[in-house]
This record gives sequence, structure tokens and C-alpha cells, in this order.
Amino acid sequence: MTRIDTSLPVQAAQAGAPHAVVIGAGLGGLAAAMRLGAKGYRVSVLDRLDRVGGRGSSLQRDGHRFDLGPTIVTVPQIFRELWAVCGRDFDTDVDLRPVDPFYEIRWPDGSKFSACQDTAKMREEVRRLSPGDVKGYEQFLRDSEARYWFGFEDLGRRSMHRFADLIKVLPRFAMLRADRSVYAHAARRFKDERLRMAFSFHPLFIGGDPFNVTSMYILVSHLEKEFGVHYAMGGVQAIADAMAGVIEDQGGHVRLHTGVDEILLKDGAAKGVRLDGGEMLRADVVVSNADAGHTYDTLLRNHRKRRWSRAKLDRSRWSMGLFVWYFGTKGTRGKWGDVGHHTILNGPRYKGLIRDIFIKGKLSDDMSLYVHRPSVVDPGVAPEGDDTFYALSPVPHLNFDNSVDWAAEGEAYRQKVQAVLEDQLLPGLGDHLGPSEVFTPDTFRDRYLSPHGSGFSIEPRILQSAYFRPHNVSEEAKGLFLVGAGTHPGAGLPGVISSAEVLAKLVPTPVSSGVTAS
Repeated sequence: MTRIDTSLPVQAAQAGAPHAVVIGAGLGGLAAAMRLGAKGYRVSVLDRLDRVGGRGSSLQRDGHRFDLGPTIVTVPQIFRELWAVCGRDFDTDVDLRPVDPFYEIRWPDGSKFSACQDTAKMREEVRRLSPGDVKGYEQFLRDSEARYWFGFEDLGRRSMHRFADLIKVLPRFAMLRADRSVYAHAARRFKDERLRMAFSFHPLFIGGDPFNVTSMYILVSHLEKEFGVHYAMGGVQAIADAMAGVIEDQGGHVRLHTGVDEILLKDGAAKGVRLDGGEMLRADVVVSNADAGHTYDTLLRNHRKRRWSRAKLDRSRWSMGLFVWYFGTKGTRGKWGDVGHHTILNGPRYKGLIRDIFIKGKLSDDMSLYVHRPSVVDPGVAPEGDDTFYALSPVPHLNFDNSVDWAAEGEAYRQKVQAVLEDQLLPGLGDHLGPSEVFTPDTFRDRYLSPHGSGFSIEPRILQSAYFRPHNVSEEAKGLFLVGAGTHPGAGLPGVISSAEVLAKLVPTPVSSGVTAS
């Protein structure tokens, strides 16, 4: 006998509000639930994990809090706008702190570059490394701003599911040379190879190869300069928890430890979901915050796909995998005083390493690392006097021939990461190690159901972006919508939160609310 969910809020059920099921309590799913709740839907959010936040959640180990995924907040106004739609004040619920400098980049030759919001200071940083590149930097900022207004404020905040919409913007794409890669554009503005790296690596934060991803993504430099880089006290987990609180206050419901086995269709329309245990939930609208590949290949496995077939997914290029070592250190709060909140350690190669990761699928002997040390801002991440870190290394995903056997090689690679950290950033690290946790592409595959263990879903190349990316409104089933990193506009906190804004413009407003369909 089918079990019916009786845990939905009684008041909302009695009001006869249409039911929206959101699969996944990542940031995109939570934002979608907030917007649907504000539109008058009775919302159920389902997630198989034990905490909300998805890749932005956290783990607790021996008094240390490890932020598992995103560590910085850019474009904070998109969160404030989301809260405002729900009649709430973001800054009342979340303590957001500016981080300055944003991050420090270090090269093997000992040179460093400190990125910050002050344009004059940034100009001097460029001048210090390469006096002849100051004019190029100023032009790069203008280039970045132009792409921000078009790529983020225009395309990134509206649906791109109609081919006609693509045709309309092609001239603008051509004028902005979207066919050129991020690195190629940086190389036109900077002569110094270190600066070419410093102003082209940002696509790695959303799973893209800087040597192949469209130059539209240089807009990140404008985001940083215009809006700054921020940290949420309590980590991104604190944002996710606050989002869940808004959903509950709206009369919605968040169910954890609840996996979804299949999206149910009737007459070509999404009508609900079947849970892992067999329970079926009826719905008027289904929103998937699961990876787009998982949504189409697994959750819709019993239905023929017109566009996102297995063959098409197999032809797609996926973002790289991630090796992340989370570790605590004992008695180090006053140690390593030159190590800030965010540090990027470059290996001896840039293009060669990227090619190994994205094209060859080879685990290289050398590496570049992003190191997160939140305890310099948020002492609550570790016991008094201790530190909490994570070190992230981009690695190949699991869909290459002879892919990495992480069960066999994971600890050896962790030791290599430790050796790099001890040599270049944290001398004596091994003498202070506390709790430790490692995530590999295997973890991303098993924990987040990410195809091929990719860190950021489908890679944001030009022919896998905008119209060419899985759409926010599905062509495979009426009443099915997608949010999150695998859909338009893409990965990263601004992208996944914006995907929910796009969704809200596509989902009809319930007639009972007295508002016409949007």
C-alpha cells in the first residue's frame, strides 16, 4: 500500500495550496523552495544527507568544523534579494564579513600576488610584478565589467531555454569574443605569465578549464572588485541553515535522510516522486536540485528523453574532480602568521597541469592547491588555540580511460599534498596534525550522486552554457524544473542562487494567491 506523506504543515494543506517537491537541499534547491514558498506553494524539500546545504554543508570532527565546499560569498545582494522576496532581512539571519585581501597567490619562484577590492592597490600589485602590464590590467577591468553586465545581469538572470533567445544574443557574443578562452583573453592584456594565471584561474572555481572556457567568465574579476569577497560566520552551512529556517517559517517542510528514487510522470507531466523506501509523494511541480546528469539519467531512467539522453550526456564534457583534504591542527592559532584566509599555491606548470586534468585525465606528480584557513576570521571553527584547514587539488574526473583508483592511491596523494604544504606554506605541519578527512572524486560520486565524480557538473564551455546547458524548465516533462550547478546559469554560489530566480519566473503563480501566472 502506498504511504502518504502526513508530515506536511496542516495549515498549508488545508489552504489547498499546490504542492511543490524540491529534490535536494543544496543552495539551489533551498533558494528554489524559498521562492516557491513566497509564490504561494506548499513546499517539501527532500535530501538524502543528514544536513542541509549539499556541497555547501559541513562536518564536525573533534571540535573542528570542516566547511565541505564553497568558502566565499560574492555578489551578496543576490542573497539579500532572495530574502527580501520572502519578506525577510538576510543580514538579520546571516553574519556576513568582508575578507580583505581576498586571497594570496604564491608561485614556486617565491613571488606573490595579493588580490583585494581597492583598485589602486591592485594596480600597484600589478606594477610590482610587471610594470608594463598596468595598462593591460585597466583594460582587463573594463573588459570584465562589460561581460558582467551582459553575462550575469542579463543572461544569467533569465531563462535561456528558447533557441530564439540564443539567436538574439549571438551578435553580442561575437562582439565580446565569447569564442576566445579566458586564458587567451588574459594573455592579450598581460605579458607576465604570472599575471596571466592570476587573472585567468577563476573558472576552476566553477569547474572550467581556463584554456577552453569562454572568456565571458572574466566577469568574475568585476564581481570581486565591485562587490568584494565575503565570509559567512559559521560557513556556508550557516547560510543553508538560515534558508531552511525561512522555508519552515513559510510553512514548508525539509525532510533529511530522504533519498528520491524516481520522478513520476503521467501523460508527459511530472506528478510526484518515489522515495528510496517506496513512499510516493504527489506534486503539482517538481524541482530537481540533483545534478542534471543524475536527474535525466537516473531519476527519469524509465522515460524516453528527447534531448538529454544517455548518449548526449556521454558526449558532454564534465568538470574536473576534486581531491580535498580537511584537517585540523593543534596549538597553531599563532603559528604561520603569514598564512591568511585564502591562499593559492601554484605548481611549476599551469597549462600542462590543466591539460593533464581536463584533457588527458592524468593524475600528475605536481599540483596546485587552494588552501582555506577560516580560523583567521571565524575562531569557532576549531577548539581554542587550534586551526582548521582544507587543501583542495583539482584532479581528473572518473570518466577517463584508466581513471584513478582512489581507494588505492588516495592516502599516497594526501601525503603528497601534505609535503607540498609543509614545503611551501605550513612548515612543521606534520607535528601538529589533528583530525583529518579526505574527499576524492569517489566521494563526490557517492555522497552527491555527481556523474563521474565531477566537482561542478557539466563543464561551462561555450557550447555547454546558456541555451546549450540543461534548461531550468525541462523539455522532458511538463512541470519539471531544474536548479543548481548543472543547469543555467551555472556553478558557483551566484550561479546556483540565480538559477532559482530564473525558476521563479518560469513556474506559474498559484491562482489561489490572487496573482496571475508569471
